[in-house]
Amino acid sequence: MDLKQLEYFVRVAELGSFTRAASLLGIAQPALSRQVRLLEVELRQNLLLRNGRGVTMTDAGKRLLEHSRGILHQVERAREDMGRVPGELAGRVTVGLPPSMARLLTVPLTREFRQRLPGAALSVSEGLSVALQEGLQTGRLDIALLYNAQPSADTELWPLANEALFLVSPASAKTTGNPIALHDVAPLPLVMPARPNAIRMLVESQLALIGCRPRVALEIDGIAAILDLVADGAGHAILPQHALRTTPHAYRQRRIIKPRLHSQLSLAVSSRRTSTRTQQAMLELIKKVCAEVLVTERGGADGATRR
Repeated sequence: MDLKQLEYFVRVAELGSFTRAASLLGIAQPALSRQVRLLEVELRQNLLLRNGRGVTMTDAGKRLLEHSRGILHQVERAREDMGRVPGELAGRVTVGLPPSMARLLTVPLTREFRQRLPGAALSVSEGLSVALQEGLQTGRLDIALLYNAQPSADTELWPLANEALFLVSPASAKTTGNPIALHDVAPLPLVMPARPNAIRMLVESQLALIGCRPRVALEIDGIAAILDLVADGAGHAILPQHALRTTPHAYRQRRIIKPRLHSQLSLAVSSRRTSTRTQQAMLELIKKVCAEVLVTERGGADGATRR
């Protein structure tokens, strides 16, 4: 496969049109169509379906799009690394953060990055752990923070924090402030992210072990939106304590017990690719910032109202 062909295919797939892609790339549309067709012939797969409104991707095209983005990303990283001044930490590092961590870490992480790696560039992407892990495998991401990641031959993991999960309720909720058994959480209306969110999957699996199912009142993908809804009285949430640190609202929180629920946060890289010196420096920087910022299960008190 030719890198130029992959680039052309990605642009057509993303824009949904040969006409728009040709204009963006600055080449004639027949030449663009010919290069994409040569790629399809080589792979013996139809990648794009042409229609009067533009193009749509086949299943094979969707798979190749993910691979192509990773390949082009890695090529650009290699060019940046080879073009840097000897001894200088330069190039781009792409980091993936789950939503709760993005709200907490983006500012201090960016500040430290600028101070310690002034010759490098940082790109931060936000997403669920499943999507972030896929980004590591395809090469779209260099580093990611993952919740409850399972060891595998494709991923190298460093545990960062074992975070206790709390039942988060409106500040007006009439509670004793004492820890609450998981069995008693089951009948409560919950505002939770949709599957395959790591915390959602953990809660469901632990409830299943005691013969219960969660009562999910609303599915919302976004920590800020979940907390806004809890503050408005729409239900309760199950979150690590640090998720409350950047919200303007006040809440009641109770540690979940019998069993205690914990979410494991890990730092991850692909074991299939060699890290650059800049990426290695970024790994150490993330470990340092997380150690300073994260509130683990040692912090906080049950029943405290936090703002």
